[in-house]
Amino acid sequence: MDFFSVLTLFGGLAMFLYGMDIMGDGLKKLSGSKLEMILEKLTSNKIKGFLLGAGVTAVIQSSGATTVMLVGFVNSGIMKLSQTMSIIMGANLGTTITAWILSLSGINGESFFLRILKPSSFTPILAMIGIILTFTAKRDKHKDIGSILLGFSVLMFGMETMSSSMAGLKDSPAFAKILVMFSNPIMGVLAGFVLTAIIQSSSASVGVLQAISITGAINFSTALPLILGANIGAALTPMLSAINGNTNAKRVAAACMQIKLISVAVLAGAFYIANAIFGFSIMSDTVGAVYIAIIHTVFNLLATVILMPFSDKLEKLAKNSVKGKKDKKKTDVFDTLDERFLLMPGYAVEKCNELVRQMAEISKTMILMSLGMIYEYDEKGAAEIEENERLVDTYEDKISTYLVHLALGKLSERDSKTVTHLLHVVGDLERISDHAVNVVSAAREIYEKKIEFSKDAKREIDVMFDAICEILKITVTALETDDRELAKRVEPLEQTIDNLKRTIKDNHINRLRDGICKIEFGFVLSDIITNCERVADHCSNIAVSILEMKHNSLETHEYLNQVKNEGRNKFFELYKEYSDKYVI
Repeated sequence: MDFFSVLTLFGGLAMFLYGMDIMGDGLKKLSGSKLEMILEKLTSNKIKGFLLGAGVTAVIQSSGATTVMLVGFVNSGIMKLSQTMSIIMGANLGTTITAWILSLSGINGESFFLRILKPSSFTPILAMIGIILTFTAKRDKHKDIGSILLGFSVLMFGMETMSSSMAGLKDSPAFAKILVMFSNPIMGVLAGFVLTAIIQSSSASVGVLQAISITGAINFSTALPLILGANIGAALTPMLSAINGNTNAKRVAAACMQIKLISVAVLAGAFYIANAIFGFSIMSDTVGAVYIAIIHTVFNLLATVILMPFSDKLEKLAKNSVKGKKDKKKTDVFDTLDERFLLMPGYAVEKCNELVRQMAEISKTMILMSLGMIYEYDEKGAAEIEENERLVDTYEDKISTYLVHLALGKLSERDSKTVTHLLHVVGDLERISDHAVNVVSAAREIYEKKIEFSKDAKREIDVMFDAICEILKITVTALETDDRELAKRVEPLEQTIDNLKRTIKDNHINRLRDGICKIEFGFVLSDIITNCERVADHCSNIAVSILEMKHNSLETHEYLNQVKNEGRNKFFELYKEYSDKYVI
């Protein structure tokens, strides 16, 4: 193996790892948040947990991502430690699907059917389809499929490149000595562990071994310990993720490692003892990519069969291994914004969506409470509103910071637009809560100065309040349900509220001239209706953001003009409806 072969080997390895990364990202984007939401709502049923763990890992092609998600679930209080045991075992089996996909490279034969199954025959076609979808598709789903096909093609080409660069190693005495060294169970397990620890993927480690096996230089005695070591190395990813987690999160990571170690100790111990007694002839047999996939699968399947009945014992072992104070019951809603969820952006975006909906309900309730205090001021209620305003500020800070971190990652086009949408919305919701506090200040002034509005002024204020209550309810419902038809009703109502504000101010000036109202009352009245009108403005911003989700533009004023002009008849029909309903 000369210098240029080494360069080709590293180039093939780089393409292999890069292709796996691209394919994994595409699969994650395509699945969105659906798989993680299923795991989150998981019951304590062991079989169901195992199947879901295997299914999710097979789809996203990463047991590391699945187990890191479990660490995040437990750290956030979403899931209990006991629920993760069967899912971890399922993830261990699910990750073996990658080895079966890679085993296609080991297919040999001269028939047309066998030749067409070889990656070198069909990956160029997949690569062309992937390129076309990536550059021409308009829908996110099709672009994600294109990324998956491209990633798979690069991955398989990298594997073929690695294999061809090592074709001459079979007859190399130096390489043969290395393989003999790895046939020692302890050295082989250690080598597999180190390789997986470096590239952070047992699937990739097994893939590299499959690439080498195509040269015909690997026998069973060498492959088995390397595969066992790769399985143990896969547990490092959740362990690193749990470093900053709570006690139960660390226990999940410990359970991942313990399950791997116990599986290797039991199965490898039983196998090597039996081999010492009976002397299995297969130990010297050459193994190809398919046999490596079989070994990988059988090992994890047997481990599951053996350990599943003892999942309760494994849970106790994890608890005893990681000592610590009992974690207090989670009450902080922001625990769901766990940095581990950034690995699965679709799920992280959905968690942000949930918190934004909660924030919207708090802001809406604050406005409704503050309006009611204009006539019946209550110090306790005022304190509650001010406390909620601080809570809304915290929502904005936490959610916005998390969304910025999300935006820096690999997002699908839809998730990227959703992140931008939510950043706009949280700002408007925070401002709505500020206006609630302003209305409370006006209510406090009315109470302390014993201000009484005239009957006409009170009637006009009531009309404004009714309109504000409706626009808030429409906006929040549209946000929670993503109802675009409902969102279209907000802007006509906002225009109606603008008119109400002007009419109320004009009427107040007329009453001042007639001596019915006093000028100091006018300042308070102006504060109230101005804050109401600005609440309506923020509702309009939120509604526009909901409507813009299916468009590329995020220029609010430009988009509003487009809505009014393109849907002129519908817009003015709604505007007339609200103008007739809220009339002074």
